[in-house]
Amino acid sequence: MFWTSWLLAGLAIALAWPVPVFLSRASWPARAPFAAMVLWQAIALAGGLSMIGAMLFWGLLPLGGNLGEGLEGLRRIILGQESLDRLGFIHTFALSAAGLLTVHLLFTLWLTYFRINRQRRHHRDLLHLLSFPDAERPDTLVINHKAPVAYCLPGGSRSVTVLSDGLMALLSPEELRAVLLHEQTHLAQRHHLLLWAFAAWRAALPWLPTSKLAQRAVSSLIEIMADDVALRHVTKSTLVAAIALVASGSSELPAAALVGGSGEKIDTPATTSARLSRLLTPEPALGTGAQVLILSGALLLLAAPTALLTVPGLLH
Repeated sequence: MFWTSWLLAGLAIALAWPVPVFLSRASWPARAPFAAMVLWQAIALAGGLSMIGAMLFWGLLPLGGNLGEGLEGLRRIILGQESLDRLGFIHTFALSAAGLLTVHLLFTLWLTYFRINRQRRHHRDLLHLLSFPDAERPDTLVINHKAPVAYCLPGGSRSVTVLSDGLMALLSPEELRAVLLHEQTHLAQRHHLLLWAFAAWRAALPWLPTSKLAQRAVSSLIEIMADDVALRHVTKSTLVAAIALVASGSSELPAAALVGGSGEKIDTPATTSARLSRLLTPEPALGTGAQVLILSGALLLLAAPTALLTVPGLLH
């Protein structure tokens, strides 16, 4: 387990700093948003597993040559069948750190989910008072607001798209259709779940570059993915005009109007600029072979710490 702990520690360090920094500066993710999204998820999951696994394996090192033997020795210590002195201070500290980090990550995930749901309930209550159903579009609410505003509020069967009457008056029917397609894609593809996971990751480890860079990247990628769906049904010029007009009212967007309620506006000015630039000066999509290679790399990245943690006797 000695070499396993060091391999996991090295992987954790790589995924905590150089890898996310390199990926955040790359230009190809906009050309393959789905593959980039999968890769970011793999980096986050593999990084967490590697951090916990490195400390766990180092802590169990005096108790056996593999994970099974180590856990069996730990069980004996917990039951009082063997002395805690067998571990020593450093290894006891490593095991405690692994346990505390695991609990911290799971608790933060739950706490973020609780806070997001509370925000959504509060915002939904406000909508009941300040909005009215759109007669022509199901699951769409209209608020009396002069600025062009559009967003979605997830909630399972209660999910809704919210538009301002100012937006409906400003946009042409095709531009409004583009906006609705974009927002409905967020709901259909469950983008709020991705935002929840990465918001929790950032809240749990705010000092970790991965958490901050990943949340920003994922927020941008889901906007690009929603744009791509809209482009299948409307022209590029229509979508560009719709994005620009909606962005003109973003400064007046209600604070709770968040895709996923993660506590952070998703379509920021920087994201809007990147979306418009991508549409106005398009680059060809990444080739199928390259995307398959990226997805395979993401799978291998996630499989590496998983195998080291679960396959008995893989490394001693």
